[in-house]
Amino acid sequence: MIGDMMTCSAAAVAPGFAAPGDALRGESVRRRRISPQAGRALEILGHAIEYLADEYVHRAESLSAHDGPVEALQLLMRANRQVYCECPKVPTMADRWRSLLRPWVA
Repeated sequence: MIGDMMTCSAAAVAPGFAAPGDALRGESVRRRRISPQAGRALEILGHAIEYLADEYVHRAESLSAHDGPVEALQLLMRANRQVYCECPKVPTMADRWRSLLRPWVA
């Protein structure tokens, strides 16, 4: 449910989602540890985004980036990304091995 709420350019959080700038910086796609509070916020934001998008599609005759509903969608999507990107990244198996072996290698 929560894993379906944000992409880099839309409104879903995929389990391996990377923040929009991560790929540009050469960072690999990493999972994030989502707390229950953040998960609930993502769920609520996702429902609000979906509702506004559905209402806009049914009522709008033409799409414009300066329409109030579109700006509201963009605001909710930014909030969704912010909540998700504030969740800590889950260490990869390689990170775990490095931290385990570091005292003996250094």
